Amino acid sequence: MKWNIVVDSSCDLLSDYSDAQIGLDIVPLTIVVGEKYFRDDENVNTKELLRAMKQEKRASSSACPSPRDFYSCFVKAENSICITMTGALSGTYNAARLGAEMAKEEFPDKNIFVLDSKATAGKMVLLKNKAVRLIKSGMEFDDVCRAMEEYNRETHLVFALGGYDNLVKTGRMSRLAGVMATHLGIRAVAVATDGQVDVVKKPRGERNAIDAMIEIMRENKDMAGKPVVISHCNNPVGAREMKLAISQRLKTDDVTILDCRGLTTFYTMEKGLIVGY
Repeated sequence: MKWNIVVDSSCDLLSDYSDAQIGLDIVPLTIVVGEKYFRDDENVNTKELLRAMKQEKRASSSACPSPRDFYSCFVKAENSICITMTGALSGTYNAARLGAEMAKEEFPDKNIFVLDSKATAGKMVLLKNKAVRLIKSGMEFDDVCRAMEEYNRETHLVFALGGYDNLVKTGRMSRLAGVMATHLGIRAVAVATDGQVDVVKKPRGERNAIDAMIEIMRENKDMAGKPVVISHCNNPVGAREMKLAISQRLKTDDVTILDCRGLTTFYTMEKGLIVGY
């Protein structure tokens, strides 16, 4: 194989991608809930994951893939483009870099590029799609890498949390504050800034949360005709409302909706919305 794109499972993609020229590997993370382990592959049951997290009194956690998991993907192709979730919140990026070093040591002629998306979910999908377009345009490997770094700086992520259980159990929010926020219907809206998560607005209700996300998107870039990817955690109605608002107010119909897989379910919780743009 000449080209392979490698992503981790936090991108929310399924491995139904088919292309004779370019391969796609999705490397799964694992969510640890008490004594239960949820491998974030295509068989992960997000509803069971949410039930287990709600029942477990202790904080849940995630485990990144091993360098060997990435190595096995990199050795398949002459050229590998790897896109990972933010290195600020996960060891996935470092695992991918170690996997690349292992592959290069054994196969020095292979070209491997590992990109920290500084985000997750829809932003990673946008980066994957960009890589496909660049490769199909006939670009050389180094040129693809430079273009990917530039596009990474131009894309963003905004999301609305669906719940606060994780924040309470990890000590990042008091139990009283979590109960009050839930009772009042507060939907914390956050952005990914240099890989870190910053809560920037605290609207009440989903409609106001969507309005807040639309305004953040409008302030960051001219969205006319630009691609957008929405991930939702068991919230298809909210995702459709977000898509309609984007179409009407940001003037783009290039909007893809995906279901959250395990890792993004773990972070955003029930009814969460994540938008890459």
